[in-house]
Amino acid sequence: MKITLEDKYLKNEGKIFATGSQILVKLPLVQKKLDEKVNLNTSGFISGYRGSPLGVYDKALWEAQTYLKKNNILFSPGLNEDLAATAVWGTQQPNLMSKSINDGVFAIWYGKGPGVDRSGDAFKHGNSAGTSKNGGVLVLLGDDHASKSSTIAHQSEFAMLDAQIPVLNPSNLEDLFNYGIFGWALSRYSGLWVSMKCITSNMDSSASITINLDNLSFQSPDNNSESDVHIRSNDVILEQEKRIYENKIPAAVKFANINNINKYLWKPEKKKLGIIATGKGFSDTVDVLDLLGIDKKSSKDLGIHLLKMGMSWPLDTEKIENFSSDLDEVIIVEEKRSFLENHVRSHLFNYKNKPKRIVGKLDEKNRSLIKESFTLVKSDLKQVLASRISKNCNYENNNQAINTEKKQSYLNKNYIERSPYFCSGCPHNTSTRVPDGSKAMAGIGCHFMSLWMNRSTSLFTHMGAEGANWIGMSSFVEDSHIFQNIGDGTYNHSGLLAIRAAVASKVNITYKILYNDAVAMTGGQPLDGVPTPQRISHQLYGEGVAKVALVSDDIKKYSKKSEFSQITSLHDRKELDSVQKDLRKIKGVTAIIYDQGCATEKRRKRKRGIIKDPINKVFINHLVCEGCGDCSTKSNCVSVEPLNTNFGTKRKINQSTCNKDFSCVEGFCPSFITIENANVRTKAAVKDNIQAKLASVPKPQPAKINKEYNIVVTGIGGTGVVTMGALIGMASHIENKKVTVLDQIGLAQKGGAVLSYIKISKENREILSSEISQSSTDLLLGADLVVSASTEVRDLISQRKTVALVNDNETPLSRFVLDPDFSTDNSLNKKLIRKNTSKTEFLNTSEISQLIFGNNIYSNIFQIGYALQKGLLPIKAESFIRALELNNTKINENINAFNWGRIAAADLKFLLKKLDLGITDAKKISLKEMIDEKYQELIKYQNKKYADKFKRKVLNAERKISKLAIKNNEYIENLVRYLYKTMAYKDEYEVARLFTDGRFSKELNSAFESYDKIYLHLSPPFLGLKDKVTSLPRKIKVTSKVLLVFRILKKLKFLRNTFLDPFSYSYERKRERELINKLFETLDFLNAKINKNNYYDAIHVLQAFSIVRGYGYIKLRNFKKFDTELKKRLDFFKFTSKKRSSKIAAE
Repeated sequence: MKITLEDKYLKNEGKIFATGSQILVKLPLVQKKLDEKVNLNTSGFISGYRGSPLGVYDKALWEAQTYLKKNNILFSPGLNEDLAATAVWGTQQPNLMSKSINDGVFAIWYGKGPGVDRSGDAFKHGNSAGTSKNGGVLVLLGDDHASKSSTIAHQSEFAMLDAQIPVLNPSNLEDLFNYGIFGWALSRYSGLWVSMKCITSNMDSSASITINLDNLSFQSPDNNSESDVHIRSNDVILEQEKRIYENKIPAAVKFANINNINKYLWKPEKKKLGIIATGKGFSDTVDVLDLLGIDKKSSKDLGIHLLKMGMSWPLDTEKIENFSSDLDEVIIVEEKRSFLENHVRSHLFNYKNKPKRIVGKLDEKNRSLIKESFTLVKSDLKQVLASRISKNCNYENNNQAINTEKKQSYLNKNYIERSPYFCSGCPHNTSTRVPDGSKAMAGIGCHFMSLWMNRSTSLFTHMGAEGANWIGMSSFVEDSHIFQNIGDGTYNHSGLLAIRAAVASKVNITYKILYNDAVAMTGGQPLDGVPTPQRISHQLYGEGVAKVALVSDDIKKYSKKSEFSQITSLHDRKELDSVQKDLRKIKGVTAIIYDQGCATEKRRKRKRGIIKDPINKVFINHLVCEGCGDCSTKSNCVSVEPLNTNFGTKRKINQSTCNKDFSCVEGFCPSFITIENANVRTKAAVKDNIQAKLASVPKPQPAKINKEYNIVVTGIGGTGVVTMGALIGMASHIENKKVTVLDQIGLAQKGGAVLSYIKISKENREILSSEISQSSTDLLLGADLVVSASTEVRDLISQRKTVALVNDNETPLSRFVLDPDFSTDNSLNKKLIRKNTSKTEFLNTSEISQLIFGNNIYSNIFQIGYALQKGLLPIKAESFIRALELNNTKINENINAFNWGRIAAADLKFLLKKLDLGITDAKKISLKEMIDEKYQELIKYQNKKYADKFKRKVLNAERKISKLAIKNNEYIENLVRYLYKTMAYKDEYEVARLFTDGRFSKELNSAFESYDKIYLHLSPPFLGLKDKVTSLPRKIKVTSKVLLVFRILKKLKFLRNTFLDPFSYSYERKRERELINKLFETLDFLNAKINKNNYYDAIHVLQAFSIVRGYGYIKLRNFKKFDTELKKRLDFFKFTSKKRSSKIAAE
């Protein structure tokens, strides 16, 4: 079977592999073909507004523009949902006032739940007017039931009922395709707009589905009067209402009935229990019944009937009556609130053959049965169905094994989850800051995440109302001013009206319009229309805004101030704080247009050569770094990562994820280097031709499939996890297997926890549900250790059957950006995974990938190769390589990564030897080695006499601890760590030494195999450099020639703290000398008072000295924190030293 990527749009018979969004793109292409078959000359029209779970539908449409145009299908994205719905209404109006150029227009409106709400007026008007005979309208309802990427969970059926629009509820992607085509046929026949639910579990999935146009020929009832249902000009309003109830809705029910959209699937003679299910409720029900060992055959003995409701409204009453007649019980399974259930109950209330009981959200005693909130959970549904079947059908099922695993999967208290965060280099890292004393409110978009950052930001509104809540609040609170974040996409969508309302209300508010030239939250789509910063400034002026400030990371590109409104001033982003302080003083409405491109879109454009890629890279000399975290404070960037060294936790730049924003360089620290034209080093040993080694690798045996083979892929949003699922899915499709892939992403795509569920079955077995049931995972393919240990994942894996292959690279959590001392316990994460699987293997695929390719992005493909070679994937190597070729992205590099993964699985020692890596974890240095290392460093820092002071203090403490017979070394380790750090404070002589003693050069050349120039970023104290805006000390960029000065300066260390030392007179150096004396004094006191009961309190006192770190004003700021904290800890230590306790605190 020849497979191409174009199959999903061009192939109309047989199997295709497509995502939910791509299937929606295919719908109008197929409808055009069906119309041509019956000699109809029609066109298509698509409009709406993006939003999860339809967030990437417009991107898929743009990618398919060639096919759409060829078939006379126009995609016109709406400025907002309401206007798009009105445009769709217009597609049914040709011939009403202007002669049509074709036979009709079939149309699609799309939008997420909140967009459905705001379009209610247009829906009601359009549906009431009706559709044209050969047109038809399909309304795609983007319902985010679990609020994965929304500010509110949504269920749109009730809005459709209010507008009298039929609701189709597909359970999987094959339904999505078939129901979409059916929807247009229904719309044409009934004259109604027809809606179709597009929930997250369908839209975020992909599947191998079967296309057969012969199955898309629908019957029409004989007695429909077409002249009574279609749109007409000069219509009478109340006549429209009458036609809906008397003609259109009955026509819709008849059409649905005759075409069997609601399927009576299990119809045994014995009548006990009837299950009516719709949408995801149906797919979950069938999956759960399978887990219970119940199928169509066994249902005959049990008397279980099953009805799949494809159209949940209007109700096919004839089918409901036929199904429900004489049953003991009917249970209705649907997700969220009872919609179908209410209509079934209402209709059967007076039916003479009604069942004895109807249950659903409540049981027969009005107790909660199926939850209305959140989403359906299969483990809960399993318990519900098992209990109802047991009650009605004399059926028993043993669930003990699964229940036991569920209890064990929650035996953890200290797990810390991975939360979404701004991308590296995101403009919101800077734009969402507010001055001290000010507050801000969030809005819809990526900047919503500022709610859980240190941004003094709280509260939010729905899209387009940003700041309007301040109109109601401002008169009743103490604060007189607020900052309001609003994205450029939201501003363009409807947010300008909120600004107009704020002006009219005369409130004091500063809008921060975050202009990043893309709708970044949903995938980086371009803004609809052309709202440039210049035009926005004029719009704001016209609305009566008092003052506008344009702030940009590249202010030089705005050379013509005359292009802006007269109230607009231009500023570099470094001036943001002062600009905000000025604007908050102005009465009325002011605005900042913050211009900086979306970092993710910049990265994509750089790869495609659309924009220039900066030639510089950032590197940190970790020897100089103090670990103060000011670089993270300045940049808020997750690419500034922790680096654990023998001298404490320092910082490093993740070259694979860095988006070259360079704001981290502004951290007040001399450790930052920028490098021109740098090429990341890779291991020369692995650049050899690998084919010879690959030829010796045995052919892998694919994993065996029983019913279904379930794979859970875990990782971090934005690192290619979704691509892993797509490639494995395509490889399975190439082998003609049935496959579904469900990506659990939402907001998590921004650096949060991402999961992909992959289900693979043999050709003849349908996969009805894309979700993996509890404890049924065969393979855990963990691209991230933290996510792999999460509660959600542990609920899916099993001690009985799950094999885990996990990348144990320690990718830091975003919390590290906000807290420089934060760390995670990855040993706990490993234990949690091992405890819940039958077999686990950990391998640092990120480090291996970085060494082989100079980029850890290939670690995912390497990991797939490793898993496949181990026989953990039910696909062949050649199929996966073909999938890589079809993906058409860095094909050779990805095939190499895949093959290296296979080689590693067959001979790991061979690869690790090539990379100079050890198989075991690095051994922790002993206490003796730790003391000797610091002693030798202090000799180099000053001299032996100075180092001997260090050693004497350590020996005194060791003697004391030895007398107490305490075996724990933690006190001595902390003493050594902080005594060394305090004594070896980094003055000018020490910084010079750490740049020129050879270690920096070695580190630099180890990281990069070539570069042109390096630059240091320094703030020489004798120059007294001050920032014009902040008045804080600032840094300057200097060439590597300064290293010549450093070589001389390091030799002058003998001047340190003498009267000839020009640096010793600064306040910072005085405080550092005082700190040494303070530590000596503290050590003497601790040694005199320490005992087994206050042992850990003494350690806590020592750790206070870690607070003093950084350079210049950062260090002095930390001195103030230290003074307070040391006093507090010493007071507590003194208190505990007086108490007597029989408890042994340290042994």
